[in-house]
Amino acid sequence: MGNSVLQKSPEEIKKMKEYYSKFLIDKLPPGSVFAAKTPSCAITAYKSGKVLFQGKDGEAEAARWGTALAPSVKKGAAPTPGSHLPRNIGEMSIIGSDEVGTGDFFGPITVVAAYVRRQDIPVLKELGVQDSKNLKDDKIIEIARQLVTFLPHSLLTLHNEKYNQMQMKGMSQGKMKALLHNQAIHHVLEKIAPEKPEAILIDEFAKEPIYYAHLKGQRKIIRENVLFNTKAEGIHLGVAAASMIARYAFVRHFETLSKRAGFTIPKGAGAAVDKAAARLILDKGKDVLPEFVKLHFANTEKAKKIARV
Repeated sequence: MGNSVLQKSPEEIKKMKEYYSKFLIDKLPPGSVFAAKTPSCAITAYKSGKVLFQGKDGEAEAARWGTALAPSVKKGAAPTPGSHLPRNIGEMSIIGSDEVGTGDFFGPITVVAAYVRRQDIPVLKELGVQDSKNLKDDKIIEIARQLVTFLPHSLLTLHNEKYNQMQMKGMSQGKMKALLHNQAIHHVLEKIAPEKPEAILIDEFAKEPIYYAHLKGQRKIIRENVLFNTKAEGIHLGVAAASMIARYAFVRHFETLSKRAGFTIPKGAGAAVDKAAARLILDKGKDVLPEFVKLHFANTEKAKKIARV
């Protein structure tokens, strides 16, 4: 699979649209002039003049029209002092790994590892991939739906029923996350083999020695070229892409939970979720809580007080 980006004039884009007239699709991504889908490639031309070629024959199809843009990115956030990250890490082919949902009372923990090659970087920039904290969920979903079509990735979901069982047996949330990250990265390495990433970057939630202590006894522990850094979403688009895909999955799980609950469940861990959990208790009984929430959060007792149970 190859992905390329070309910079074209309005006249050239008009010629391309005519050339792909038999393959044009009606649903256009925001900011695009036209979109087409051949049996082996998706082509999207934007008002900015950039034209994206994605899919099995993306690079070959792009070559019909000229030379692809160089895979460069603007400087991201500076690595944490002492992290020893390569200076050019933002331009490397890496597996990025990130998670969402750890601080939410409702909803599962979702972990994603995603492989972004050097040549994918201009594509991700054009799609708008960035630190997901800067974007609203609807925009994240729009971008993530495109990312999952061409980025090798692994998505793992730890639903609250299983989470609560593990937590009650004494497993910390940090250990759960380490297990999920290690497994997701392993899955991506298997998908892209024999190709290897230049590095693996994990959005740091625990210092390296603690992370590997959590993995002690696991059959397969990924150590080669693994790097850790806080705010890694701003350092490499691979981590930002992983975070977006994880958030996309997380939001979809929330939609499912809301349908099961019969009302819209709020995100986070504030007063609104206390009231929502109390309503859930009153509507369906407290025995359903393990399926919906992380029981060890203080919100559980607050919800019970509100529901007077």
